[in-house]
Amino acid sequence: MSFAVKNLIGEAWTGANGTESAPVWNPSLGVELTRTPLQDANVVDQASESAATAFPAWRDTPPLERARVFFRFRDLLERDFEKLAQLISLENGKTRDEARGEIRRGIEVVEFAGGVPSLVMGQSLENVARGLDGRTIRQPLGVCAGISPFNFPAMVPMWIYPLAVVCGNTFILKPSERVPLSAQFQAELLLEAGLPPGVFNVVHGGREVVDALATHPRIAAVSFVGSSQVARQVYQLATSHGKRCQAGGGAKNFTVLLPDANPEAVARAVIGSSFGCAGQRCMASSVLVPVGDQIAPHLECLQELTGAIEVGRTDLDPAAEMGPVIGPEAKSRIEAAIDRAETEGGEVVVDGRGRQVSDAPDGFYVGPTIIDRVQYESPLLREEIFGPVLAVKRVDDLEEAVKLANQSNYGNGAVIFTSDGGAARQFASAVNCGMVGINVGVPAPTALFPFNGWNGSFFGDLHMQGTEGVQFFTQQKVILSRWAEFGQRRQGW
Repeated sequence: MSFAVKNLIGEAWTGANGTESAPVWNPSLGVELTRTPLQDANVVDQASESAATAFPAWRDTPPLERARVFFRFRDLLERDFEKLAQLISLENGKTRDEARGEIRRGIEVVEFAGGVPSLVMGQSLENVARGLDGRTIRQPLGVCAGISPFNFPAMVPMWIYPLAVVCGNTFILKPSERVPLSAQFQAELLLEAGLPPGVFNVVHGGREVVDALATHPRIAAVSFVGSSQVARQVYQLATSHGKRCQAGGGAKNFTVLLPDANPEAVARAVIGSSFGCAGQRCMASSVLVPVGDQIAPHLECLQELTGAIEVGRTDLDPAAEMGPVIGPEAKSRIEAAIDRAETEGGEVVVDGRGRQVSDAPDGFYVGPTIIDRVQYESPLLREEIFGPVLAVKRVDDLEEAVKLANQSNYGNGAVIFTSDGGAARQFASAVNCGMVGINVGVPAPTALFPFNGWNGSFFGDLHMQGTEGVQFFTQQKVILSRWAEFGQRRQGW
């Protein structure tokens, strides 16, 4: 099976080219599927011209008609659901069920976008002053751009472009150079759904293309998801060039465990959060904080179930419970972090280093790893590992647990497991992050709510998804009207 990485400019698929390129791996086998050319800024100029040309007609298309395109797109996603899931597993390494789950969450945003007529409605008030009526309308911005990461090749782009496009903007998507194929597949379905040429464009590349999107004069807004370091840079660059920007970054998410929680229920939830998607997600639980001295049953159950996780190739094996990480550099970096934690005194109670899969000896596998008795000064409590590594930091009470979580520079999510409503309420109020789970392993919101990172996990004002996403991709106009009274009109009217 051969794969080609192409740009979509208008309605034409054109070969991407560049003097350098990045590998697109099959992480399960450790072999290259294809390579993504690292193009220069010229491709952004071409795509932005295409999008700018298409914008006036698309802006003037009635919202109901724009919504109908996404109704059809949703049906096509359902039709080709398994094809897209297979492609995600192939180029990303997710298990098939994980791939299906991210597509389903993406479809939820598409369905939410279908309600655009009510989402972009304004307000009105008669007689703001005597004879003066006021109303507001929401209008699109123009050409918008999205820069998406490797870890959710379908869901994160669908966080962004459905709302941007259905609100009347045109769009340029730059997917991660590690997973270009899933984005191309989505673009094919959008064209099949009847989206006019130029409304949605796809370009490929690395940093030069990212910088060009953040600075190009035709582009009005930029959405980004990636590491916090790059998110901050993109935000600063885009806003310094007069653009709107929403930039989601990394995270260090803390899960607090009180002894009154059910051990097996907690273990299964923590495993799903910490090791799902091989730990490569910004909502992964990467620090477990057991409170008190009655948590031995919880940790024993967690270690036992973690050690039984079946790690295997995901390109063909539907039974694998956990797949590989994205590439060789990720594998080396994660294993180095485990080595460092061990030398600093952490107790590696479940060790994923050197994990081998018999029919895929060259795959990029790191097994689920638990490191107990981590010290306060350990980088495991501060740095995002972005892999299947769970640090365990024991504390004496809930106040200490909250203090530990609040020392983080990040602010995506935090979770508490307890049957004590008062403790849960105290935690939810005091913890310094944007998304809180109470007996919920991954507190990532559905399409109706914003993906609400705080602190170093998000740069900007309006978040992705939900009504904040609509607000980000539109601008509000206030219109005041005064008309002559009937008796004052010219005779003969």
